[in-house]
Amino acid sequence: MERSWQEPERFGAVFDAHYAEIHRYASRRLGPQAADDVCAETFALAFRERRRYDLRRRSARPWLYGIATNLISRHRRDEARLLRAVDRLRPGAKPIGGHEEEVTAKVSAQAVKGALARAIAALPADQRDVLLLVALAGLRYEEVAQALDVPFGTVSSRLNRARKKLRKALGGTNPLLDEEEAQR
Repeated sequence: MERSWQEPERFGAVFDAHYAEIHRYASRRLGPQAADDVCAETFALAFRERRRYDLRRRSARPWLYGIATNLISRHRRDEARLLRAVDRLRPGAKPIGGHEEEVTAKVSAQAVKGALARAIAALPADQRDVLLLVALAGLRYEEVAQALDVPFGTVSSRLNRARKKLRKALGGTNPLLDEEEAQR
């Protein structure tokens, strides 16, 4: 990152290393069309703000997720609309759009179904951000704390609250365990 201060073309390595992952995260939260915009904005903003990057950080990954999550917050209505649409998806339903949209819709529908989609949409934004950075992006708590610029303990408490609310909204059940039991 520091080299990109004097040689801007060096930022391309950051872009190449993280673009697909950030796009996948944004796509799962907002859908593929909005993800294109969010991802482009994320890297444009990161490039403009690269001199403000904390060089003590080992990886730009959490920083980029933080930027993307902040931009996604501007698209909250789109995210809630996507979660409601996923709730309405039924097995065998054909999504409208190209192959990429079909694949994204299937992955999203499998990952976030019905009542779970409603429950996630109903979470406060700060809890939903933490939950989805852990669940969709696979960030560790420390990385989520960096991404959102909050203390580690805040990440833990927000995630704990989100899990409790999801469990309550789902009738005290764990949908992953219920699916596994149904398959047996």
